[in-house]
Amino acid sequence: MTRTLLLNCGPHGQASHGYQLATDMLAELGLAQQPLLERDLVAAPIPPISRDYALAITSNASADAPALAWSETLIKELEDSDLLMILTPMHNFAVPATLKLWLDQVIRIHRSFASTPEGKIGLMKDRPTLVLVSSGGFHAGPRARQEDFLTPYLRYALASIGIRNVHFVLLQGLVFGPDAVAAAVDGARDALREQLAPFKTAGAGGRCRALSEWLARKSRQH
Repeated sequence: MTRTLLLNCGPHGQASHGYQLATDMLAELGLAQQPLLERDLVAAPIPPISRDYALAITSNASADAPALAWSETLIKELEDSDLLMILTPMHNFAVPATLKLWLDQVIRIHRSFASTPEGKIGLMKDRPTLVLVSSGGFHAGPRARQEDFLTPYLRYALASIGIRNVHFVLLQGLVFGPDAVAAAVDGARDALREQLAPFKTAGAGGRCRALSEWLARKSRQH
């Protein structure tokens, strides 16, 4: 059994190209019939860090403190997943506010990371993570005309809690007309199919073995 957590971070929700592509691929691979938790960060927004949260952190409050309820819920959802999919637009060169709020609640000292003299040490187990990035223009490849701060930031942020097997799939040039959109979707579909191919196996046991093999192979590449 593969448990997937899908974070939809963009304003278009289920109408977005990224969402439609991701759900099509999950269905094609049989993962839509496995446990799937979808969290729409726009339709059900996460609150920003509050003063009560900050006080709970600095006073080393217990995990069941009311001020930490959102954080605890989101961390548990992540802990319970075997596969993480993040569908996000690029907003002004970086992650949108919706995704930043999720990260702020999930990256929590003594819970998802430990602070050491060498820096943050992640406390969460690694898992395959696919980030599907949508953008109107181009930020990678020969047509790139802007900086990309989303990729290095998100990779670093997830690594700080222990998630290092992170792979980015791009949906670029979405404002350049139907032909450009079709080409971007086709390219992203091929990339997603390649990344998710190990999960297209018969039976839950096969999927678990595929997950272990995927992690081992990707770990050797880092």
